[in-house]
Amino acid sequence: MEQPWIEMLDDREWSDPTLEELRKQVIDPTYQRVDNILAIHSLDAAGMAAHLALYRHAMKPTASLPKVDREMIAVVVSGINECHY
Repeated sequence: MEQPWIEMLDDREWSDPTLEELRKQVIDPTYQRVDNILAIHSLDAAGMAAHLALYRHAMKPTASLPKVDREMIAVVVSGINECHY
């Protein structure tokens, strides 16, 4: 299977002030890296901010559906759709 390629900047080299601020919000504390699903927006800081806002809204827990359940639904749907990000 051919893998898609999207140009992105290494998150350790982000020098744009907006990207630097976003990096603080999206960096994985364990691995000290930004997940590719967000890093692909490194060429468009506004796009990354919008993606992050959408993700946070979609994953916001409610009384009937906690965040962990929402994440599990996303994993299952990604598997069904053969999305391997």
